[in-house]
Amino acid sequence: MVLHRPEVSPNVAIRNVQKQDHGLEVSLDHTKLVPLAEPALARGEKVAAQLEIHNTNRTVGTTLSGRIAEKYGFAGLPDDTLTFKFTGSAGQSFGAFAARGLTLLLEGDANDYVGKGLSGGRIAVYPPKNATFKANENIIAGNVIGYGAIAGELYFRGVVGERFCVRNSGASAVVEGVGDHACEYMTAGASWSSGQRGETSPPE
Repeated sequence: MVLHRPEVSPNVAIRNVQKQDHGLEVSLDHTKLVPLAEPALARGEKVAAQLEIHNTNRTVGTTLSGRIAEKYGFAGLPDDTLTFKFTGSAGQSFGAFAARGLTLLLEGDANDYVGKGLSGGRIAVYPPKNATFKANENIIAGNVIGYGAIAGELYFRGVVGERFCVRNSGASAVVEGVGDHACEYMTAGASWSSGQRGETSPPE
C-alpha cells in the first residue's frame, strides 16, 4: 500500500529536520572566481587568472555566471572580459551555464556535462603541453557535453564521450571525435567532429 506508514524507531526522523550542507562556501567560485572577477562585475574591466583545478571542483564558473546574469542579464559582458585558465582535472559540469563574457580554458581533462546549459560563454579543453598521447585518439572529456546549450562556443582538442551536444539549441562546438548519439535532439547551433568515434562530420 502506497500510504502505508512503516514502523520505525522513535529516534528516526520521518520528515525533514536537518538542513543540507552543499559546501558552496568552499567552492572554487566562492573562494576564487567571484572575488577575482569583482573588477569585471563592478566596472566591466578585463580580468585574467590561472588556477589549479581538481575533480572535486564541480560546476566551476556557474555561480560566477549567475552573478554576471544578475547584473547584466542574458547579454552578459563583452567576449573574453573574464578569462580563467585552469590546469588539472575538472569535476562534473565544468562551465555549466557559462555566461557571455566568461572564457574558461582547461589544460587537462574534464568529467561529464562540460558546458551544460552554456549561455554565451566560451570553453576550451585541451591536453597538457607535455602530453605523450595523440589528442585525436584519446578521451579529453566525458559524456553529455553541451547538454541544453543555448549560446556560446565549445572547443575540445581530443575525443569526448556519448551524447555530445544533446539538445543543443544555439551553441557552436568543435571536437575531434565523439561517442554514440552525438547531436541528439539538436534544435539549433552547430557541431563539428573529425568523426573518429561517431557519425558527425566536419563542415564542407
